[in-house]
Amino acid sequence: MEDELLDSAETIDIAYFLEATRDSRPGPYDISIIEGSITTEHEIERIKKIRRDSDLLIAIGTCATAGGIQALRNIADVDEYANIVYPNPEYLSYLKQAAPIFEYVKVDMELWGCPINKYQLLEVITALLQNRRPVLPQTSVCMECKQAGTICVLVSEGAPCIGPATQAGCGAVCPTSGRGCYGCFGPAHQANTSSLSDILKSKERYPREIRQLYSNISNFAPVFHEAAKKFEEA
Repeated sequence: MEDELLDSAETIDIAYFLEATRDSRPGPYDISIIEGSITTEHEIERIKKIRRDSDLLIAIGTCATAGGIQALRNIADVDEYANIVYPNPEYLSYLKQAAPIFEYVKVDMELWGCPINKYQLLEVITALLQNRRPVLPQTSVCMECKQAGTICVLVSEGAPCIGPATQAGCGAVCPTSGRGCYGCFGPAHQANTSSLSDILKSKERYPREIRQLYSNISNFAPVFHEAAKKFEEA
């Protein structure tokens, strides 16, 4: 977003953005845009301070909105992994579960995706500058497949795909490339995971495979988390 950020710099004042500049200024801030999940006690305190210093707090990316890759520990034994990977795990400091931002503080807006759609972020910033509601997709990935003329991989090939329950925004990049959607943009509004699970089972997907679909990168999103729990005993 280099070019877009340069254009935005004429209308907004960036106070803290270490990837762009080492210069930083203390709050309060009009808007704080946060990425990443909460994985340590230090991060809990840090996000609470950011919330106190911010008029608006926007969580961006699947880690910040649904736990992301870090939240895969939530369906495993994190201590066992630490002992396997690190020679001295006693020096590690981590939470047993990784969680999205909303688990600890009030979030005013969320932008999903891994990575997010940069045009959605620009739309949010522009809308806030213009004092209007952002215009963001309200449909599922299936609509993006239709718009791109992509044949449904779930229907035609029986490929494991949770696109019908996933929020649009990625451009249906996975189905367009011939593979099923794995939900990196999080659950769609009013996602019907029960019907989707029935369809997946009718395609001879094993219960464990269906659980893994819902337990992927957006696994801590409540809708996907509840859908996955229904297959825990399988």
